[in-house]
Amino acid sequence: MAKSDKAELVFVPLGGVGEIGMNFALYGFGPADAREWIIIDVGVTFPDASLPGVDLVLPDTRFIEEELTNLRGIIITHAHEDHYGALHDTWPRLKAPVWMTPFAAGLLEAKRQSEQGAPKIPVTVYRAGEKFTVGPFEIEAIAVSHSIPEPVSLAITSPAGTVIHTGDWKIDPAPEIGPMTDEARFRAYGDKGVLALVCDSTNALREGDSPSEQQVGQGLRKVIEEAKGRVAVTTFSSNVGRIRSIAEAARDAGRQVLVMGRSLKRVIDVSSELGYMDGLPEFVSEEDYGYIPRENLVVICTGSQGEPRAALAKLARDEMKSVALSPGDTVVFSSRTIPGNEKAILEIKNLLIDQGMKIIEDGDALVHVSGHPRRSELKRMYEWVRPRIGVPVHGEAAHLVGQGSLMSMSGIPEVAQIRDGDMLRLWPGAAEIIDQVPFGRVYKDGKLIGSDEAMGIRDRRKLSFAGHVAVNVVLDDKYELSGDPDLVAIGVAEVDAGGEALEELMLDAAIGAVDSIPRARRKDLDLVQEAVRRAVRGAANEAWGKKPLVTVFVTR
Repeated sequence: MAKSDKAELVFVPLGGVGEIGMNFALYGFGPADAREWIIIDVGVTFPDASLPGVDLVLPDTRFIEEELTNLRGIIITHAHEDHYGALHDTWPRLKAPVWMTPFAAGLLEAKRQSEQGAPKIPVTVYRAGEKFTVGPFEIEAIAVSHSIPEPVSLAITSPAGTVIHTGDWKIDPAPEIGPMTDEARFRAYGDKGVLALVCDSTNALREGDSPSEQQVGQGLRKVIEEAKGRVAVTTFSSNVGRIRSIAEAARDAGRQVLVMGRSLKRVIDVSSELGYMDGLPEFVSEEDYGYIPRENLVVICTGSQGEPRAALAKLARDEMKSVALSPGDTVVFSSRTIPGNEKAILEIKNLLIDQGMKIIEDGDALVHVSGHPRRSELKRMYEWVRPRIGVPVHGEAAHLVGQGSLMSMSGIPEVAQIRDGDMLRLWPGAAEIIDQVPFGRVYKDGKLIGSDEAMGIRDRRKLSFAGHVAVNVVLDDKYELSGDPDLVAIGVAEVDAGGEALEELMLDAAIGAVDSIPRARRKDLDLVQEAVRRAVRGAANEAWGKKPLVTVFVTR
């Protein structure tokens, strides 16, 4: 079959479009049967209560795995988990060259050293302002502001024109760390002509402009100066600017700083190597805690999302060996609540309040600001870039539609509403969805990665709902019961409403099921097995109102 010579530029998100998190984007250039591909970001999302036991949620990369001979590289825009966190787990299947900024590369290596079996990934380091070529694409990294060091937007140029892939960004006139968003470079590309703007939608429903990170620093400073006892501040581990603001405020208030949480310490180590912590006093250790007066200490800790094993949760449960909070201490949530974490965060807050701690969050003082653009900032980006096509990404449906409407109202000629798995042709001709490709989620569960079925997650969910019953039936040589079956129930109610033991009811049902089968038919052990399984489930349902998973072993 002859190959087509009609080149196209296509954009294919496999994650992050229709959801917040797990960002994974593909750009392909060339004829439909011979496209060359690049990947922008390889992110994760985190499991909720519906995924018991799962450690991480990863994008399904089947589509690009079938195109590996044409995969030219992976470019990471910044080191947030939802943009680079799946790299260690997916790279062994992709094995493409990787480009990262120094901070992202440093965090990747620090993670590798702390995770047994993580692969050594060859990385080419790039910096904002630099250009490099990956396959048919020339890429320029453009500095932007965000809530982490060294975030960049990417200007991706091919024979089809230039696409601006914003990554995560905002317009901050006074960032704590790093350069401001490079308006001049965006305007320069706008003057040359931009084919498409693929743009962050996270705050597309919020009016106005975001406060600056330095304003947040001033808010934190006021809280720390006015606090009577200790101050514990929880924030996202990757927000180095925020960590620095807290440390500076503590220093100026005459307080020392204790850092708690493995991910925070890892980020601070990498940041220190790159100079982002220069000029700050040395942090104290947990062993020094008992010697520091309450009014002279600030604790920076993990756990802003209610994670049960993070430092703040352990403090709330008074489980730390050397560190504890006391009534009258102040706990600051310098973070936003990621959707789905509300209940876990509320539980932590209630534990702290019950112990007499004062809680301060974003509604009480300016102690947090998002790293994503609000509507006025988005409109300024449109004015700088002036794209022919607008593509909202990085958001749930409401955010994508909200930005799509803003793009249209702002005069962008074409707006493409797409979701994960859509193949959007950007060139030639009008923007159009021309195909759907396989996409979805796979799960990191211990040392293994696979689908929900392969990892047993569906059954695990059922187990968490109604428990499990194992029954062992032994038949003698005449196919009669050789004693009562053995029955073990886990996660099942102990007694029914009348006080009778459920195990006894289910055991009676198992015996009755065997007795009800004519002896001649008991030779079919599979028949006996299914009859007992149904009877035990039925007995549990009648007494309890729930049907546990039931496993039956029949031997002769």
